[in-house]
This record gives sequence, C-alpha cells and structure tokens, in this order.
Amino acid sequence: MRRLFQYIKDFSFWDLLTGLGLTGRYFFKRKVTVQYPEEKTPMSPRFRGIHALRRYSNGEERCIACKLCEAVCPALAITIDAAPREDGSRRTTLYDIDLFKCVYCGLCEEACPVDAIVLTRNHDYHFENRGENILTKEKLLAIGDKYEKQIAADRAEEEKYR
Repeated sequence: MRRLFQYIKDFSFWDLLTGLGLTGRYFFKRKVTVQYPEEKTPMSPRFRGIHALRRYSNGEERCIACKLCEAVCPALAITIDAAPREDGSRRTTLYDIDLFKCVYCGLCEEACPVDAIVLTRNHDYHFENRGENILTKEKLLAIGDKYEKQIAADRAEEEKYR
C-alpha cells in the first residue's frame, strides 16, 4: 500500500505542486528585498567593521606601541614594530593588520589601554588588487581621520550605558 501511495505521489508531481503552492503564496505578499546601495538595513551599534587608528586632538597618534592588541589577537593578524622617539616615548614604526586573517572579534579594541585601535561601523570596503588586504599604519590613520566623528559619537553612546 505504501509503495502504491508513493507511486501516485511521484506520478502526480506532488512535490512540484507543493513547491509551486509555496511560491504562489508568497508571490502576492509584500516584498522584503532591500535594494542595497540605495537602501540601508538597520545596523546594530555593536557591529564591527573595518579597523581604524585614532589620533589625539592635537594630531598625534594614540598608539603607544604596548603591543597588547598584537598579543591578544587570536588570528595573529596584527604586526607591530616600535621604536623610541627623541622625547623618550615609544611609537609604532610598523602597524599592519591582515584583513584576510582577521576574525573581527574586537579583542584588539578591548585590549587597547588608550583607545587607539577601533573597529568602525563601516562595512562598505573591498579589494581589487593583491596586497590591499594589508592595512598599513598610514591607511589605518587615514580611516581613523575619515570616520573620527562617527567613532567619537559611538564612544559617547557607549559611555551612556556603562
């Protein structure tokens, strides 16, 4: 009896009709597709996008080359070299992040004692050539300069909830 029922189901294209019924049900409902470049979906304030290095208000970079972010990175995506300056303070000579290795966990941001490395809310970035996935110190500072207002606003918003 079971075999006969399966034969009738196969002969009548029951699976095809079930699928067409499902398609017909949603055909006349309101569409939920987002036309991406023109329309933006809501983003969580805790979203982690591309990295940025911040500066102080006087223009000096914040990073003090403590290398905590390099040590805490689970993917080993951060490379830092440091050298002392004339005034005795340490600053980075090399600060590279390999975005192909990075898992965007945010541990580097949490480990930084001076709030130098941050993950922005920018997710609109791409790479066209080899080597563009490595963010150098200059690129990171340029990203930080570009999004400083947004980063400062996000930090102020976070402080409200602490």
